[in-house]
Amino acid sequence: MKLTIALNSKILRAPRTGIGNYVAELAQALQKIPDLGMHYFSGSRWQDMLVSTQMAGYSRWAGAARRLPGAYVLRRTLEQQCFNRGANKLRPDVYHEPSLWPFNFSGRTVMTVHDLTHIHYPHTQPKDRLKEIERRLPSALVRVSRILVDSEFIGHEIKKYFGLPEQKIVVAPLACSSIFHPRVEQQLAARLQKLGLACRGFILSVGTLEPRKNLLLTLKAHARLPLPLQERFPLLVVGMPGWQAEELNAALSQAISSGHVRLAGYLDQADLACVMAAARIMVFPSLYEGFGLPVLEAMASGTPVIATACASLPEVAGPAGTYVDPQDEVGLTEQMRRLIEDDSAWMAQRLAGLERSAQFSWKKCAAITADVYRQVAND
Repeated sequence: MKLTIALNSKILRAPRTGIGNYVAELAQALQKIPDLGMHYFSGSRWQDMLVSTQMAGYSRWAGAARRLPGAYVLRRTLEQQCFNRGANKLRPDVYHEPSLWPFNFSGRTVMTVHDLTHIHYPHTQPKDRLKEIERRLPSALVRVSRILVDSEFIGHEIKKYFGLPEQKIVVAPLACSSIFHPRVEQQLAARLQKLGLACRGFILSVGTLEPRKNLLLTLKAHARLPLPLQERFPLLVVGMPGWQAEELNAALSQAISSGHVRLAGYLDQADLACVMAAARIMVFPSLYEGFGLPVLEAMASGTPVIATACASLPEVAGPAGTYVDPQDEVGLTEQMRRLIEDDSAWMAQRLAGLERSAQFSWKKCAAITADVYRQVAND
């Protein structure tokens, strides 16, 4: 007998970032499990097939809506009504909410908590959204049957901040898309030419342009490299604009004017997979992550990673990562230089990263998630 599962997939209307990747990849893996009947809520309607194409003009629409007083609450109210209509007809055995704010639902609910950024970095959230998360999340965590987390680190945080029992929290580590894999130079030439880059001839930074990603450290460390190395290995910054980034924007503009830093903005997965596979190093000095998918994506692409030993990142990179203190720009410069100049060290870390990334898969993540659905349905 199949379980009827309702998954909120409305995040897929937005440009694809971490949670969107999670929903798309997990849903595709869950569809292959025979005893699950998947149904998807897109925010305005229910569908039996996963639609992962983003809404045209979503970023402009969402940005304009955020500036209207009460717009976030109004949107959620309308979405709740649409959710209710479909849920009353579908009567799912389990409803899975992949983010912090589950819809009201009288049946069994599973939610995924990817991080607690709203606690540590509240200024990165729109005010209306932050207010609603703070108001609703504590009761939602108590109400739901199980809480999925991406890492042991986040599981410990939830227990620490909300006092929940350990048996309610299940770790289901993420994976990366199969699009991230090593590539030969010929496969990369066209896209790299468009960006004015050479294969293995640049350093990569990936992440939303906001303070917690600690891009300032990367800019300062790169600027400390000897000038010939800055010229041979420019820094490519990939990411969408974030919140409270005035200081970062000023530093980034100055770095770009030097000619040794380039801003690519948001890249779709096809372009991102190419630059991941083409970079000499990826630098990811984030201050706080619930998982850190770019670290896994870079390792799966055969690119060594320098990260901070913060939050969940050591869980993801394990012994394959190089770690620096989040405030140590001198140390980061030294590690950049080592992986630029020492080919044997670079190759050893590349191979370690490929081995490490192979330990993660969406099939494993989906299997853990499906087991949670079955447990919840049988409670």
